[in-house]
Parts: sequence; C-alpha cells; structure tokens
Amino acid sequence: MRPAVADAIFWSAVVCCVVAQIAILRSALARHRPPADAPPTLPPLRRGMELVWALLPAIALALVLVATWRAVQARATDLPRDPIPAAEG
Repeated sequence: MRPAVADAIFWSAVVCCVVAQIAILRSALARHRPPADAPPTLPPLRRGMELVWALLPAIALALVLVATWRAVQARATDLPRDPIPAAEG
C-alpha cells in the first residue's frame, strides 16, 4: 500500500474515532434536568464512575492511535522509493 493511501485511511479513522468519542463524552457529561419533583438519577459517586468509564476508552484509543501512527510511519520508511518499476521499452 502506498504511504499516501495509508495516511489517508489512518486520518479518516482518526476523525471517525474523535467524533465518536466526543459524542460519548458529551453524553456522559450532559446534565439532564429531571422534573423538580423527581429524585436525582445518579448520585455523585456513580456520576463520577460514569465519567471514568467514558474517559478510559478515550485514553486507550488515543494510545492505540499513536502506536498505529508510529507503525504506519515505520513501514513507510521501509518501503522502496519507487514500488512500481517503470516499464522498459
């Protein structure tokens, strides 16, 4: 695979992951206002745990993306400069 194609696929995946993680974190951080007579839905401790469980996958995903980027770049430097030989005529 050519490095430019690999880069394009990688960055497309990064954009998709970032959009998804933002949606997840936004959902976890959303402050839903229940009616005045309703009891609170999540106690503060459970709300904190919900945030932790939303942030842990985001951090793990960031580490995986960094490792993947390094692997893509290492592979790009190992490829020959002209992977398709010119036709001799």
